[in-house]
Amino acid sequence: MARLDVNRSGEMEVFNRVVELGGFSAAARAFHMTPSAVSKLVGRLESRLEVRLLNRSTRQIQLTPEGCVFYERSVKVLADLEEAERSAATKDAPRGRLCVNTNVPFGEHFLLPLVPEFLARHPDITLDVVLTDEVVDILEQRADVAVRAGPLKSSRLLARKLGATRMVIVGAPAYLERQGMPMHPVDLERHNRLGFNYARAMEGWPLLDQGHTINVATIGNAQVSNGEALRRLALAGVGLARLAAFQVKDDVAAGRLQTVLEDFNPGDLEEVHAVFLGQGGHLPSRVRALLDFLVEKVDLG
Repeated sequence: MARLDVNRSGEMEVFNRVVELGGFSAAARAFHMTPSAVSKLVGRLESRLEVRLLNRSTRQIQLTPEGCVFYERSVKVLADLEEAERSAATKDAPRGRLCVNTNVPFGEHFLLPLVPEFLARHPDITLDVVLTDEVVDILEQRADVAVRAGPLKSSRLLARKLGATRMVIVGAPAYLERQGMPMHPVDLERHNRLGFNYARAMEGWPLLDQGHTINVATIGNAQVSNGEALRRLALAGVGLARLAAFQVKDDVAAGRLQTVLEDFNPGDLEEVHAVFLGQGGHLPSRVRALLDFLVEKVDLG
């Protein structure tokens, strides 16, 4: 019961402002307080938590490891608190800034084309979209939702499955005419096999040969950081690439790319999930609105 006497959200706000503005004096000006009052408030917070959150010097402050954790969590707590107050005042109408981090192929082929409809349906939401194929820390990047392809690692994140897609090996007609159409996995030895320049959940290309799965290494003269860049290299005739079927569906239909070695395709599916934080069962209405919308609209088949 003693905690009722402590304004924990107020402490978090002051502490966060100290971190974001880089000092007690700047935070004091923002809150119309004295620097000594801000310093004492942070000191009381550290005493109550029995841990040092900031290392102080005459010129700067620096977060301790414990301070980093507290700051990241408090940012989320304060955002959820603000959302809860807005929801109560507006009968839970989705509103506010919604930060979305997505892999580039999904962003290019699904999310960005759907943005106009989503914003028309939820005009009080402001989207902040980042496209990258690197797996990011949601807390560190302050993202509300991240779209991830491939197997999910166990974590404190919650997830909603958006679908699954086949993987296919493709090449441009001009490249295949120049290098020859591979008829068997062994033929890939003479082909330029394009890949990624960051760690993947599965290294190489799995192929099925006489009932056994073999893994062909991606050894080529170009590596890139995202799936759309890989697709563009394949379209330009640089080499072969293994990509999600939805990503190259239109290119294959138009004859810009051709699938190869489909008789040896193991038929493995790459699942796509939207992951998010959901501590205490509370999910901001803006996050729920996006998740429901993506489940409704996305078809990876």
